Amino acid sequence: MTDAASPSPFRSTATLADLNALSAGTAMVPLGIVFTERGPDFLRGTMPVDERTRQPYGLLHGGASVLLAETLGSTAGNLCVPEDRICVGIEINANHLRGVRDGVVTGTARPLHLGASTHVWEIRIEDARGRLACVSRLTLAVVPRTTQ
Repeated sequence: MTDAASPSPFRSTATLADLNALSAGTAMVPLGIVFTERGPDFLRGTMPVDERTRQPYGLLHGGASVLLAETLGSTAGNLCVPEDRICVGIEINANHLRGVRDGVVTGTARPLHLGASTHVWEIRIEDARGRLACVSRLTLAVVPRTTQ
């Protein structure tokens, strides 16, 4: 979505360490999801393919891929909004293109649309050899941050 002449869509200066610290007590920890890179217009993370993320036939579980995709897309979306707003997922789809049996998958979230009330993110998940395993599209609602 951005090019060299475009400013980064990210407003937040949160570091990878900050983002990974937010994972404490979430589904990300037991699945081994880690944020690994933040670029000018993308957020990247990894997830192991092992007994935590495989389905009974030995392949990466589609639900685990979707959890990685939504984690990356929603976190990236939240880096783009003012502090009084948050992004929450309202729709996600995923096409599983290649089975992965082991190793680590890497997901990269990039914005397709950053509006005032909705965002659309594309998340591409690749195997350790760089082959596309899953492509997902996530729609986020931008809503007021509330205190609990």
